[in-house]
Amino acid sequence: MYNIQQIRSDFPILQSQKNGKPYVYLDNAATTHKPQDVLNSIQTFYASSNSNIHRGIHALGEQASEQYEASRETVRSFIHAESASEVIFSYGTTAAINLLANSIGNCWMRAGDEIIVSEMEHHSNFLPWQNMCKMTGAQLKILPLGDNCELNIKNLDALISEKTKLIAVTYASNVLGVINPIEKIIRKAHESGVPVLIDAAQAVQHIPVDVQRLDCDFLVFSGHKMYAETGIGVLYGKEKYLEELSPAFQGGGMVSSVSLDSTKYAELPFKFEAGTPNIAGAISLKTAIEYIENIGVDKIQDYESAIVARAFDGLSNLEGVELYNNPNNPGGPISFNIDNASAFDVASILDKMGIAVRSGTHCAEPLMKHLGVSGTIRASFAIYNTEEEIEYFMTGIERARDILL
Repeated sequence: MYNIQQIRSDFPILQSQKNGKPYVYLDNAATTHKPQDVLNSIQTFYASSNSNIHRGIHALGEQASEQYEASRETVRSFIHAESASEVIFSYGTTAAINLLANSIGNCWMRAGDEIIVSEMEHHSNFLPWQNMCKMTGAQLKILPLGDNCELNIKNLDALISEKTKLIAVTYASNVLGVINPIEKIIRKAHESGVPVLIDAAQAVQHIPVDVQRLDCDFLVFSGHKMYAETGIGVLYGKEKYLEELSPAFQGGGMVSSVSLDSTKYAELPFKFEAGTPNIAGAISLKTAIEYIENIGVDKIQDYESAIVARAFDGLSNLEGVELYNNPNNPGGPISFNIDNASAFDVASILDKMGIAVRSGTHCAEPLMKHLGVSGTIRASFAIYNTEEEIEYFMTGIERARDILL
């Protein structure tokens, strides 16, 4: 059984009120709240284990190092990586993609080479590649959206060439919620010998992800979108590529030896983790993954799918609401507008009712241009949202519509 009341009781912030109203948080694609177990893990680390890792032989240093590496193993198991050495800790999805873009730019790219990204990407999976192309003279090619706001992967046949070095695509859109046909994209890319990066920031907390089954070459995600602390994320990479690439950042902890005229990098995964990492963040990610697994990813997927479907159906039946999601693939976040009303004004009215949604471009301006809008209202969901909250959200939309139209 999916015990929604027990789950909600695990999140202290959900017990509060906003503007004197019950707190309805529908901005989970931006960040999720933290269960008490995660909060406790952060406090416990700083209270009893705080030390830098990997470079001290004293008891606290060894204890902190063990906890940090245990977190890496938990991530490995969660995404089904073959080896813990393929799991690189970063400061989030954006940092992981920038790390990879800088490494690929230094090692693989030459003028005239190509990177393919999709039109629906979050800026974090667009700007690093755009900048890398500018720095190297490579070309950024765009996999466009079709009329149904889904990727037409048949276009990949025309886009992929002998100069293509990487395809970078999101697993699930942070705006449209659509879940992309990742396995088909990877298979097409691999037929031409092209590696693939998957942005799973909107996927790993909602659906099972198995990097070996997908056969993806790189995968990134953030902890704070899956109930862990901010400032922690993961870059997964196949060992053969991580061995080949040079680290983008230099400093302490990522070398085995340094002389005045040469440096030898440490072995994986440490050569990509320069400086002091977010140790408490990594430990919080371990706790968050354990929390998710204790509920069951399959159960989470089923429950959240029902919540999303209820919200999508409700919005579909409201006069004056324009939805941008594909009704056959509504996925997670739902983006919409109310006719002739500012998305910002709608979000402000909802906030006064204690309902948190996001308004704006959602760091996806190319997608907004495709949709022909300056921004949208976005509602996004998590393990603790309820049908009662969806009903109240519908009431809020109706009230905002009546006020603004």
